[in-house]
Amino acid sequence: MTASIEHDATQRADFTRYTLWFVYACIIYSIIGFSWGAVMGGVPAFRYFVDYSAHGRLITLAHGHINLLGWVEMAIFAALYYVVPNLSRRQIYSVRLVKIHFWMHNFGLIGMVVFFLAAGLIGGLSTGDNTESVVKHLMAFVGIFGMLVLTANIIWGYNLYKTTTSGWQKPA
Repeated sequence: MTASIEHDATQRADFTRYTLWFVYACIIYSIIGFSWGAVMGGVPAFRYFVDYSAHGRLITLAHGHINLLGWVEMAIFAALYYVVPNLSRRQIYSVRLVKIHFWMHNFGLIGMVVFFLAAGLIGGLSTGDNTESVVKHLMAFVGIFGMLVLTANIIWGYNLYKTTTSGWQKPA
């Protein structure tokens, strides 16, 4: 009985810690995204590069993804990880899935942003004949990392759905 109580306490502590990590990630991504936007808008040479280079739009896409998938989604994840178990009066279905979701989403997002940025910079600065080939290969990695983010989001939705439909209910 004591081992079970300790396990439940550990699970609750892990769930709380990861829910807060989603909040902290949200804050970090918002600072990165807002700063990036200020630089893109406030530094004329960078703004010109983004607006007029052959692949500058990819830098804008990197910025958009850090904001949308970083600060906005992380805030939503944290909020719903807190709200859904309380609203349904159930424990989260799987703390392990919360952990997988957190790491998979962050790894996928960072990979997407790095490869969007690399493709935008290399494509914008390159004048060689193989520029399109290089950019195309970098964008393939954006797709691979994007699939990680998508998979993480499916795991999140599954975990919240299972939370509301299975497991034990907390007493009222």
